[in-house]
Amino acid sequence: MRSERVWFSFFILLALTLNVGFVYGSIDNPEHHDKIELYLAFVVSIVCTILKFGDRSHLGALLLATSLVADVQLLIAIGVWTFSVGMLDASTLSTIVSFTMGALVANLVSVVLVVIEVATLRR
Repeated sequence: MRSERVWFSFFILLALTLNVGFVYGSIDNPEHHDKIELYLAFVVSIVCTILKFGDRSHLGALLLATSLVADVQLLIAIGVWTFSVGMLDASTLSTIVSFTMGALVANLVSVVLVVIEVATLRR
């Protein structure tokens, strides 16, 4: 067991679970979505992206692309939340949650790719 694969898998699953934790709840109710969880999801997603640099395989390129998509989606969601301070209405929150759902899909694809990679490993 290689420690870098363990850390990589740990951060990829943590990014996915943080995204799910933020998205879960009514899409237009601000009490169901925590700002701290959104920031943590972004930070963990950035860590995942950094860990994917250096993998020169085709699957590594796909993992990096999915991570970059998640980073962009989360960054846009944070930007929308930051610039709408004081006027966080249902439509703005729906936009934030929608962007975060896009990041959730990208993180889910990353997890599926990692599972496929592990399943195809030969001893």
